[in-house]
Amino acid sequence: MDYMPVVIDAKYVSDYKIKITFDNGEQKIADFSKWLEGEVFEPLKDKNYFRKFFVDGWTIAWSNGADIAPETLYLESEAV
Repeated sequence: MDYMPVVIDAKYVSDYKIKITFDNGEQKIADFSKWLEGEVFEPLKDKNYFRKFFVDGWTIAWSNGADIAPETLYLESEAV
């Protein structure tokens, strides 16, 4: 992949879905439910906690250290 995506904005949609804007202007919907496996992602199953995500400069992250690589978000999300 030649393009290295960077998340510049993210908005909560519903359930475990987040609308992401990348630095190339593309917008995609990521369904995080498929990534909620493992100890670091366990707290994200609580939707109140899940909604407390933030853009950390390059991807979406949570205060417990959980994040998903931006290239994964780009490749595995649905175009808006």
